[in-house]
Parts: sequence; C-alpha cells; structure tokens
Amino acid sequence: MDSTADQLAQWAPQPAAVEAAAGDIPELLGLAVRAGHTWPLPGEGRTAILWELLASVAAADVAAARVFEPHFDALAILNQASVDADRDGSWGVFAAEGPGMRLEAAHAGTRYVLQGSKPWCSLAGRLDHAVITAHTDDGGRAAFAVDLHHAGVTAEEPAWVARGLREIPSGTVHFEQVPAIPVGGTGWYHSRPGFAWGGMGVAACWLGGAVGVARDYRQGLREGADGGRQPDQLALAALGEVDRLLSSALQYLGRTAGQIDAGASFTAGNSAWSEAQRVRGTVAAAVERVLQLVTANRGPGPLAFDEKYAKRVADLALYVRQHHGHRDDAQLGLLALKGDCPW
Repeated sequence: MDSTADQLAQWAPQPAAVEAAAGDIPELLGLAVRAGHTWPLPGEGRTAILWELLASVAAADVAAARVFEPHFDALAILNQASVDADRDGSWGVFAAEGPGMRLEAAHAGTRYVLQGSKPWCSLAGRLDHAVITAHTDDGGRAAFAVDLHHAGVTAEEPAWVARGLREIPSGTVHFEQVPAIPVGGTGWYHSRPGFAWGGMGVAACWLGGAVGVARDYRQGLREGADGGRQPDQLALAALGEVDRLLSSALQYLGRTAGQIDAGASFTAGNSAWSEAQRVRGTVAAAVERVLQLVTANRGPGPLAFDEKYAKRVADLALYVRQHHGHRDDAQLGLLALKGDCPW
C-alpha cells in the first residue's frame, strides 16, 4: 500500500511550487484553480488527503492557504448543493456579518438579486466568483453563487494595516441588483454537515502553518549544532513539547477525517458541529502554544532578520484568530450541557 507521502505526491501543486509563488496572488489563485480540477472534496472518501494537502500548502506559506482553502470550501458547498461550479474560475466564500451592514436577497421575477453590503470579503477584487450568504424574504439566511465581475459589484479597497496576511486584504463589498444563483434553501448553508467539515478544513490550515513554524525551529537548532552550539535542555524540551502537540493534533484530524468519510455521525449525541468546535479549539490551542514556544526559544533575531520566518509567524498569528477562543469554548460548553458530547 502506498504511504501517505506517496499518495500526496500524486497531487499537484507540490509545496515547492506554492513556496515559489508566495506573495504572488494571481499565481497562487492559478495554482488553486488548477488544484480544484483534481484535489478531493470533503466527505467523498479522501477527506484526510484534502486536509493534508491544505496543511502542506500552509506549511509552505500560510497566506497561500488563505487562497486555497476558501476556493475548495466554495467548490465543496456547490457540490453539496448540486450546483454546477466554474472550476476554471477562482472562488471565495463570504459569510461574515458586521454591524451596520446587511446583504439582502430578493426575488426579481424568476431569479434572485443581491442588494446591500458584506464585510470581511477576502480578495474580493481578485476573485471571479463567490458563495455569499444573504438575508432572505422569509427572515432567514441562504447562500448564493455570484459572479464578482458583474457591474453591480463594488469591492472597497480596505484599510488593511495588518502585518500578517498582508497580501490577503479583507474588505467590504457592495452589491447593487446583482444576479445570484441559490445554493441550497434558507437555513441550508449553516445546517449541512459540510459547514462543520469546512470549519475543520480551516483548522487543518492552522495546523499546517504551525508545522512550518516548528520546522523553522528544528532547522535553527540543527544549524546551531552544526556551528558548535548544541541545544540545551530547555531548547530540546520545547522541541519535544512541540512534537507532542503537533502529533496529537494531526492524529485527531486524521481520525475525524476517517469518521467523516465513513459517514459516521461520530457518536450518539455528538454532532458534526460539536466535533468541529472540538477540533478547532484543540488545534487553535496547539497552534498558540507552538507559536509561544518557538518564538520564546528562538528569540528576537529571526523575527527581526529572517523574512520567511517572520512572515510565517505573523500570518499564522492572524489566521488562527478566526477561532474565537473562550467564546467558541462557551458555545461548545452549551452543546455539552445539552448532552452533545462523546463522554
């Protein structure tokens, strides 16, 4: 049987191609689109392969994962809703809400049109299409596929001051009577199992970014040893803890991917969304700890003078903030209180 490494080698692009394209958004979008023709989608029997591919992209360049992951999430959403997707175009997913902003979907004859504004739309000015959630006439929310090149779409140039993910700005997009294709019905977007799968795919990207940081640390220790500076016990203990954290999180993701592909409902009283919150929280905590251990042990020098490492740390620190910490734990606690847990 082929090893996981052998299986991953069958899929393009390879991490080296992603690393070479770092910072070049048109090239990264092109790589993501080409990967969209061949890479698996979640829930189809190869979820672990998909998540490992996304993690490998993030290990090469965290910002690249912010290009790949939403493209594949959109393709998965369209596939789950049996909506034909333009795999020759780049896709995003815009589902955030913001104060003072509202995007509405209204019937216009036999079709829908979008009117209003949507915040946190990453790379909106660079993408071809997006799956976008909007408020519907019946008081709910639904997802729609939209051509971002339509004349009624206006993407603001965001005041993006972040030091991390600098090439992935997220701003507000305005929609003026923009035609939209329904993707599932009202409430479908958030209630489908794929919503949880997508959230775990993001966690795979966080974890891949942490693997990249850990590899930087290990390589730094090796180079120091080659130069006559053997790592002390504290440096080795940090590396050992990093290894434990990453290994356990990788195993958790792999086990969960296997459950998804087996069509399991996890365990009685344990929903896909509670498992997603558990996975995301576990991975986020591991990522935060890896960042703390590595940056403390490597000190300020690499952060100040090693551009690739400094970028990786800044990108990952911002990306993992998609997890809402104690607020997400509170949501998980409420689910556990209701019995939605495996224990």
